Amino acid sequence: MDAFGAVALTAFALHLAFNQVVIKVTGGGFGPVFAAGVRSAGAVLVLLLWMYLRGVSLRIPRVALPWAVLSGLLFAFEFVCLFTALDLTTVSRTSVIFYSMPLWLALASTVLLPEERLTRRKLMGLALAFSGVVVALSDRSGGHVSWAGDMRALCSALAWGGIALLVRVSPLAHVPPEQQLIAQVAVSAPILLLMAPFFGPLVREIAPIHIAGMVFQIIAVGSFGYLAWFWLMKQYQANSVASFSFLSPVASVLMGWVLLGEQIAPTIWVALVLVAVGITLINRRVRP
Repeated sequence: MDAFGAVALTAFALHLAFNQVVIKVTGGGFGPVFAAGVRSAGAVLVLLLWMYLRGVSLRIPRVALPWAVLSGLLFAFEFVCLFTALDLTTVSRTSVIFYSMPLWLALASTVLLPEERLTRRKLMGLALAFSGVVVALSDRSGGHVSWAGDMRALCSALAWGGIALLVRVSPLAHVPPEQQLIAQVAVSAPILLLMAPFFGPLVREIAPIHIAGMVFQIIAVGSFGYLAWFWLMKQYQANSVASFSFLSPVASVLMGWVLLGEQIAPTIWVALVLVAVGITLINRRVRP
């Protein structure tokens, strides 16, 4: 990992952490699932323009097409859960649970991928990260908490892990990242928009900050943010990229505290440390 990669990955982790705050704030003007649908629909338009200008084909290989649709369905489920979780509970709680994704991905990988061995270090990481999730779920103090929000954050983490695993074990592994991403947002957009009325009013009290938050999510996250992630994954080894994933929950909790004035119980700080250390151990590779 060179200096540019380290800076870029740190910046990306902070970017994702800030997005949790943006989703929370944007929810003041838009219904959560409607906001997720608008983000996906807007990302489709941005990506279509980007792919046209870059000369990237929209045609996904037929062998990968069913998997692309499945990834889009998981993408829709992930963001129904994440956006409603952030609507129901705090950024800090949601982030600790949501960013436990590497835990669930590692557990699934040991079952489905024979080459993924359970080393002593990885077992320790799994135990610590799982303990952190349990601590976070068991805490009922320190501000607005919701069992429904916690469970949706957990389901969102599982869906995210499912997408990551799907890309590794299916023909999607050989599909360009632009095609992977546009499949996810194109499949998810109509589903999210059709589901939105079942989750309350589509529009709340819109102010300029809510519109700005939506534009940020469409351009800086739903389109170019994820493309940047795919690019970093191609430039650097996956384990090196993954080793920076512990930064996002740490930064999310801090930003929720500083920017939104969230009350954070001591147990959430404990859970954060357990999850962050566990993720680091899970992703760390020992040099031969």
